[in-house]
Amino acid sequence: MSSLNLDDFTDLIERPDGGIRRDAEERRERQAVPPGSLGRLDELGEWLAAAQSSVPVRPVERPRVVLFAGDHGVAELGVSARPAGSAADLVRSVLAGESPAAVLARRLGVPVRVVDMALDCEPGELPAEVAGHRVRRGSGRIDIEDALTVEEAEQALRAGMAVADEEADSGTDLVVLGDVSVGGTTPAATLVAALCGTDASVVTGRGGEPIDDLAWMRKCAAVRDALRRARPVLGDQLELLAAVGGADVAAMTGFLLQCAVRRTPVILDGVVASAAALVAQRVAFRAPDWWLAGHDSGEPAQAKALDRMALEPLLNHGVKVGEGAGALLALPLVQAAAALSAELPERPAAKGTEAPDHP
Repeated sequence: MSSLNLDDFTDLIERPDGGIRRDAEERRERQAVPPGSLGRLDELGEWLAAAQSSVPVRPVERPRVVLFAGDHGVAELGVSARPAGSAADLVRSVLAGESPAAVLARRLGVPVRVVDMALDCEPGELPAEVAGHRVRRGSGRIDIEDALTVEEAEQALRAGMAVADEEADSGTDLVVLGDVSVGGTTPAATLVAALCGTDASVVTGRGGEPIDDLAWMRKCAAVRDALRRARPVLGDQLELLAAVGGADVAAMTGFLLQCAVRRTPVILDGVVASAAALVAQRVAFRAPDWWLAGHDSGEPAQAKALDRMALEPLLNHGVKVGEGAGALLALPLVQAAAALSAELPERPAAKGTEAPDHP
């Protein structure tokens, strides 16, 4: 029996300050550039002000990329273009600064943190700071078995919460959240289909490295079989993550919930982060107010999840590579919105409207 009561998050998570947001909106109306002329940048600036409880909004100066990593047993079915159990190679590429996300993060001056939750390699093959939260070696094959035990799911969720606390305590003021996985889009699609009540074919995409038609059909079948296992536990989000999620997805769920508790804004990357967010929304309905959707990856499950959470992607560039790359591209947009909100001058007060001086 789990000792973690997810219902507590409903009471712990509050929405960003609505009064502060109204103050930010009123300040925007007084600025020299007409309201609405900056499009969505106005909305982003006001959202960030509410998240920070600050008018004018403070610049985003200490962002961080956090990537949760894991291998998924369902990749053995050939549902991914990458070999099963090869996510550790992707992690090494990130750590070496050679992946797209690592290149972008270096250009933007953003540190990257990788957290191994269930990579299929020996822990000693990776730096201690990467492998310190690992729950198990690979998650189970969700079409025929549970991804995790309930105890492992709780351990992973708590690990995500701990990472969120570590980031908040270290001064991180915004997180770009992504995953490094092989086979991860299959449990993500399963979770989205289960929570949205849709069929496998509606949510099954072709992954970051596109698969052919035969692999797509195998993936649909895997999602369909996993859905049969998911439906009986839909009422318990921890059991759902154990049945058809994975250690990385469970950790991302805990991370997102605790970021909302700690009032840390998050930019979501692709379908895996969006699936974890959908589970977190089911736990605490106010939590999505702390998140932005960085981009549209083209994965149908991501589109379904974001629509359910009423999150509109900031960018649509067709970036499918994962690992936080698409969400990183949205970060300068958020930083630009903060700068414009804080630094645009206000219009001079009209003559005769100045407040009178009183002794």
